[in-house]
Amino acid sequence: MVALLGLGLTTAPLASAAPPAPSIAQGNNWSIRPVAAGYELTLRLGAPAPMRASLPLLAVDGEPIGVAKQSNDLRSLTLVTTDPAVLKAKDVKLVWSGDLGQDGKKIESRAAAKGGPNDAYWLKPKLGALLKDDPAKAGKFKVETSEYNLGDEAVFLPGLGQKSEVVGKVYTPVGATGKRPFVLFLHGRHSYCYGDATTPQDKPWPCAKGEKPVPSYRGYDGAAQALASNGYQVVSISSNAVNAYDGGAYDAGAQARAELILDHLKLWKQWSTTGGGPFGAKYVGKVDLQNVGLMGHSRGGEGVARAAVVNADRGGEFGIRAVLPLAPVDFARMTVPGVAMSVILPTCDGDVSDLQGQKFYDDTRYSVTGDAATRSTVTVLGANHNFFNTEWTPGQSEAPSNDDWGGEPKASPCGEKYAGRLKAKEQQAVGTAYLSGFFRLHLGNEKQFLPLFDGSDARAASAGRAVVRVVSQAPLASRRDVNRFDSALPKGALTGKASAVVCSGAKLTSARAATPTCLSTDGSGDSPHWDAAWFAAHTPTMAATRLSWRDKTGVLKLNLPAAQRDVRKYAALSFRAAPDPVGAPKVDLSVRVVDGRGKAVSVPVSKVSDALTRLPGAKENGLPKNLLRTVRIPLSSLKGVDLRDVRSVELRTDKVAKGTVYLSDLSFSSPGVGISAPATKLVKVSASDVKVKEGDKGTQIVDFFVRLNRASTRPVKVYAETTGDLGATVGSVARVVNFKPGQVKQKISLPVKSNTRDSYDLKFQLVLSVPQDALLDRSFGQGEVIDDDPTPTLTVGNLTTVEKNGEAGFPLKLSAASDKYVGLRGKLTDGTAVLKQDFVSQYDEWDPGARDIEGAVEPGQLKGELVVKIVDDKVKEPAETFSAVLDQGDGGEIKLPVTVTGTITDND
Repeated sequence: MVALLGLGLTTAPLASAAPPAPSIAQGNNWSIRPVAAGYELTLRLGAPAPMRASLPLLAVDGEPIGVAKQSNDLRSLTLVTTDPAVLKAKDVKLVWSGDLGQDGKKIESRAAAKGGPNDAYWLKPKLGALLKDDPAKAGKFKVETSEYNLGDEAVFLPGLGQKSEVVGKVYTPVGATGKRPFVLFLHGRHSYCYGDATTPQDKPWPCAKGEKPVPSYRGYDGAAQALASNGYQVVSISSNAVNAYDGGAYDAGAQARAELILDHLKLWKQWSTTGGGPFGAKYVGKVDLQNVGLMGHSRGGEGVARAAVVNADRGGEFGIRAVLPLAPVDFARMTVPGVAMSVILPTCDGDVSDLQGQKFYDDTRYSVTGDAATRSTVTVLGANHNFFNTEWTPGQSEAPSNDDWGGEPKASPCGEKYAGRLKAKEQQAVGTAYLSGFFRLHLGNEKQFLPLFDGSDARAASAGRAVVRVVSQAPLASRRDVNRFDSALPKGALTGKASAVVCSGAKLTSARAATPTCLSTDGSGDSPHWDAAWFAAHTPTMAATRLSWRDKTGVLKLNLPAAQRDVRKYAALSFRAAPDPVGAPKVDLSVRVVDGRGKAVSVPVSKVSDALTRLPGAKENGLPKNLLRTVRIPLSSLKGVDLRDVRSVELRTDKVAKGTVYLSDLSFSSPGVGISAPATKLVKVSASDVKVKEGDKGTQIVDFFVRLNRASTRPVKVYAETTGDLGATVGSVARVVNFKPGQVKQKISLPVKSNTRDSYDLKFQLVLSVPQDALLDRSFGQGEVIDDDPTPTLTVGNLTTVEKNGEAGFPLKLSAASDKYVGLRGKLTDGTAVLKQDFVSQYDEWDPGARDIEGAVEPGQLKGELVVKIVDDKVKEPAETFSAVLDQGDGGEIKLPVTVTGTITDND
């Protein structure tokens, strides 16, 4: 319906809880009013909104308009849009970014769904071999736990503009000698206080008297104990202050979470070198801050990703070598090059339902030339968002908690009583196995755990019955890419009745020709690779090849150049694949490898992988998830093929007569740990801040600059787009920014319409995303258009009306037209005329006996009125008077309080 303006609103807040004047669209708990940037929607809730990782949206008549700014008490939400059609609204509701269908409509409930065509398979799927060593098994060290608390407002976070607590739980391996690898856990967005406040307060943090902080940081004991008992120093930190304030942050708190992590690491640097603080000399010489791993859950996942990048931007003070986002958000499409990364994706996530963390993997895998790190995704079937943290799990938590999936208990495949759904302790066991295994692999070089993350689907016994599917990008040193499937196939590669097209889930305006959309579904967040991000909505998502065929004659043949035909040093041929969600429920291909003598071996995909078997669930509630999964063919199985002289790899349609599949990332590879370290040698790309006066005539130009910190020897690319309160005043942009070698600055110009009317200052952002061969430094440039026109004077007059008129207004008048909604509010008081008997408030139908009076001069107008309803009592009586005491206003110059008189003349 409309253009999204989103967070960072600068319009004046409503000073009254009453609905606005009847001439503006309004309902029992919502209002829409004109403002300089367009139209401001405000929704007031009867109870605080739940704390979720997903972004809050406002939907008008069922259609989501955009990201809303939450008040500190979580009881009101506001956004600005440019479309006047919203003034015809009949209904405004809060919906969440994770609960939306492809058509933009809200899914009202997760009703019991019929099983998908492959649900039975996923209840008893093929499983990989068990590892001999279990990463969750307790090690030889006893674990000592302690906590530190430096205060609720111990550190200022610039990315939040607020002070945060510094609180952590420490897990120490008793008796371990030397410097120990250091692992830090960060929880996500959850309620930050619980209990009944006995003393109201204006700010949400620290907790009010009578409340307690929610101890979310204590919820990862299983993984922390497993790591510490095997010799790792673990700290889990609290971020309740960030949760309290991130509803108004320009980036939903990602930068603030990164700053909080680095603040804790700086403290540990002090405590492990010179000592001091709560631990004295206990940890001096005991912590290796050049061997650091970060785990972030939910919005904490974006936080740890950002922390790794900020640390590299600042010269790599800390050796952050491994990052694990757990059920994360990725609102702004950052990349995390240089460090080992594994993203855990729970298929029954009821909060971050679109599994947007998949894009961390997709966007990073080829983002930097020569990147030597390894990365993976770990998809856990039957797991929800909350239960990885015991403090977010009913029956285990200290504060109130819930199952984020909800819906019918027996609904397939995510209902709490469905056979494929993991119980809370089962899910926590999976989390412990993969968190412990990941950090032991990459910080401790315990290579026995590599099969958990290399795509071979090995299992840990402690993960129990959980069905897990892993996609891995092997490190560059042990990988030879054959075809990424992100650009047109070589000429002549296709024969038979088959076709192929490169597709992407998003179109980038004004930068390149639009590519076909990969999917068109009516699901909710069912396409993690291709759903748009909220703060980088126009940045292209991952490109893939969609292969379709109509009979069994189709062949996609990729010839290997002479220099790449010897593949003996590699362990497997692999690629990512997924079935088309609207095609036949069962589809298959053959992979044929041919050598120079013409000797060939053909392997059906279904023999080695279930990547072409749809994931569980019917086409409802964001299910089944359309995720590319691993097809891995061990080269040892290609008996008779000369691996010194492989000439071609073919994908053949000889197994099924008709079908469509998605393909990506075909390569020869061997498992490897890779080389992981902060990417300090990369150039850094930043967006400037811009502040400009609006002006009186014509069009002003706002120039953002996108800069590199130094010249690069390679081309650098980054995507840039505007978001925020653009309205009709500021032009928008979405484009790719290319730097040739040697270039360090590019200009992005936006037009600003000038006028002579008083307006609000407008704040907006230029967002940078998905850089190529660069790190994101300042990824949000802040723009502001300063209004330079005088505020007009507002006057209000007395009212004289005849009783039979029924409705009347105290006249409002402005000295000059304004772009603002110039409002005035107050209370009605009795005189000889009495409330209810002779007059009533305009809000009486919502609040019987109300005395509120409110009115406005709308943008562009000179006159308005304060409306009051007159009671026609049919009784002959003398003229009567009442008063309006006006003490609140915004948008115009007026000395308050002011009292005006209303006179009612009888007509009986």
